[in-house]
Formats: sequence, C-alpha cells, structure tokens
Amino acid sequence: MKKILAGMLLLGGVAVMSAQSISFDKTTIDYGKIKKGADGHRFFTVMNKGDKPLIISKVKPACGCTTPEWDKAPIMPGKSAKIKVGYNTAIVSMFKKSIEVYSNDPEHGRSVLWIQGEVQN
Repeated sequence: MKKILAGMLLLGGVAVMSAQSISFDKTTIDYGKIKKGADGHRFFTVMNKGDKPLIISKVKPACGCTTPEWDKAPIMPGKSAKIKVGYNTAIVSMFKKSIEVYSNDPEHGRSVLWIQGEVQN
C-alpha cells in the first residue's frame, strides 16, 4: 500500500512539473514623463517556459483609461507573445495602473503587471 501511495505522489509531482508556465520580460513599464496626447502604447512580452500550451484567458485593466490587446491563440512551449497596453494620455496626471493577466498556468493563474508614469501638458 505504501508503494502505491508513493507512486501516486511521484506521478502527481511529475504532472505538476510538466505544465505550462507563464513568465514576463518585465512586470512594470515606466513611461517616465510624457506629453499630453503622446503615444500611450507599450508592450509586455509573455513567455511560456513550460512544456504545454499556455492560454491567456483574460487581461483585465484596473480602469477604463488602460486598454489591453493580446492574441487569443495558445502560446506554445518555448514561444512568446505580446500584450499591447494602451494608456489614455489625454489625462494629465501621474499614474500607476495594474493589469491582471489570467492564464492556465497551474501555479500563477493570475499575474499582475504595472504601468506608471506622468502625463504632462
């Protein structure tokens, strides 16, 4: 019985090790100081460090001033994709906004990215 239980635990460990794994080139983009009306688009690179397809199911910005775009196709093992984030640069102020990324990564199903900067006249 102990051998069966040990075998099941070992197989469970292998199943977790053999999965999709989300990774980012950076988790914060600092726009610095930009002019009102400047291009507010930036890119995060998402990588799949696992050995199964990674699926990003949802990208949720903290507010309506931030708009994300991403390819809904699975990211194959060892490949990468881009998340395009647009910030409304008509709003003159300092900003720090979060973007939640939901995926099928069993350990990091929810990841948080940040954009920050200051829009000036």
